[in-house]
Amino acid sequence: MNVRRAGAGLLMAMGIASASADEAGDVAAVLRAEKDVCAAYERGDADWLATHLDPTFTLTGSTGTLTTREQEVADLRGGTRYQVFRNRDSRVRLYGDAAVVTGITHVEGQAQGQPYALDFQFTDTYVRRPQGWVIVASHASRKPAP
Repeated sequence: MNVRRAGAGLLMAMGIASASADEAGDVAAVLRAEKDVCAAYERGDADWLATHLDPTFTLTGSTGTLTTREQEVADLRGGTRYQVFRNRDSRVRLYGDAAVVTGITHVEGQAQGQPYALDFQFTDTYVRRPQGWVIVASHASRKPAP
């Protein structure tokens, strides 16, 4: 057996395992960031959003309206409240220092005194910053009622 070849094979295997571990860590970190964003909306924590959404953040809502980080923060400060704001069926795709997350957001709350429960198909885009994964853009399309 060629010892040099065996050593190179072991290093390659370790590199592959390391890349997989790095990828798994990145996926977990992006999913944590997603959970943190949802929790801030659910708590009505405008201050958290103001400091954790990227300054360039934009949301294309289900009506096609584009809002900025400042508008999202102002909306929460203005009284928008969610009883539930949670993602499910999330899938993360990594592209180096960028990540795209797709899934379903379920929200419940009250608007104009009437309760609502809605599902939205979402696409969120994250970039890796020195402080970690930060959401820079989101798009939500309302799913029809079953």
